[in-house]
Amino acid sequence: MPAARELLLDAAFAALRTRPWNGVRMVDVAAAAGVSRQTLYNEFGSKEGLARALVRREAEAFLAGVERALGASPDAAVPATAPAAGADAGARCAAAACWILRTARANPLVRAALTGCRGERLPAAAAPVLPAPRGPFARAVPRSAPGAAPLADAIRDRTVRAVSGTAGERAPEVTLWACEAAVRLTLSYVVAPGASDEEAAAQVARLVRTLVGEHVTEGPRPEQ
Repeated sequence: MPAARELLLDAAFAALRTRPWNGVRMVDVAAAAGVSRQTLYNEFGSKEGLARALVRREAEAFLAGVERALGASPDAAVPATAPAAGADAGARCAAAACWILRTARANPLVRAALTGCRGERLPAAAAPVLPAPRGPFARAVPRSAPGAAPLADAIRDRTVRAVSGTAGERAPEVTLWACEAAVRLTLSYVVAPGASDEEAAAQVARLVRTLVGEHVTEGPRPEQ
């Protein structure tokens, strides 16, 4: 049976699917999780603490999913959109784009964090705590930075690591530019959907292949 902490986070997430954060009551979250309200306060301290823990969990799960989609976590459960072994940079970025678009549509907390449009779904106190940027081109971003920039940078850093070892030699800055562009294009489809996930992913793949010089006549599309 899941620990009380996970049950409480699951209950809070379920509550957010049907009501704004200011309408979520601690007593209702505790009741839905099958624990006492005191247990809830012991775990999180306050409603703001619960919000921070919930967003942190969702952000970490989202970024782990990005890594799996990129093919960077072979030991984890692989989503249907994951690229085949030896896939080029375009295919990896396309797979990640599909994962990001589908998750943002299904998860209101992820969508709010990616777009910076917190509204009623993502309290201001619940900015996701992300790992420090890594890599020679990673930009230092304060953990308290507002908006979606820290999460976008975290996606970009994972993408850079995943595609750096793909076929062909290229300057590190070229990989960085291509990954940055891929992430920004993907996020533009989160903000303003204008195509199917597969069509958006194909656009991301073409952009990346153009920027890094991968010549593929018809790139593989992620499976549905």
